[in-house]
Amino acid sequence: MFSQFKVYFGLGLDHILDVNGYDHILFVIALCAIYTLSDWKRLLILVTAFTIGHSVTLALATLDIVKVNSALIEFLIPVTILITAFSNIIKKPSIGRTKANLNYYYAIFFGLIHGLGFSNYLKSILGKGQNVVVPLLSFNVGIEIGQIIIVVVFMIIAGLATGLFGVTQRDWRIVISSGIAGIALTMILDSGFLF
Repeated sequence: MFSQFKVYFGLGLDHILDVNGYDHILFVIALCAIYTLSDWKRLLILVTAFTIGHSVTLALATLDIVKVNSALIEFLIPVTILITAFSNIIKKPSIGRTKANLNYYYAIFFGLIHGLGFSNYLKSILGKGQNVVVPLLSFNVGIEIGQIIIVVVFMIIAGLATGLFGVTQRDWRIVISSGIAGIALTMILDSGFLF
């Protein structure tokens, strides 16, 4: 059982950290762009909210309780990234309670969509008739740890940019969010779902 946990934990960790699957990395960074290093507790809650959201649909889709068009999901994932990044751009620089709370809703609700994307990968590696409890749990734990790694690396870079190089928090948030929004828009157009 431990070896199975280790295998699926590693798969979840590798899946979220895989630069070829950068869509989930972009979403996590977009969620974090409005925060500073001192907000580490909020960030941990935020990442966990995303995990809760995607864990629900990951389980439902892996168990074939929910079936969705994978092309639709591949279109919706960059839409979630674009909405989150655009929200960061148009909001005031402070992360007042309302903005922070909005990000929690983004994390949970958009996590549901991302979980459907994760499910295609997990279903492709699970064997038929296999008990999915341990693989689901360990895969989600791997994804959670991977997301925390992404947050830590991003926040260290953000801290260096704003602390050592004098970039304002507002400029950092706008530049990062604008870049992410541009990439997400390209992904939406490349998905071919609209045309």
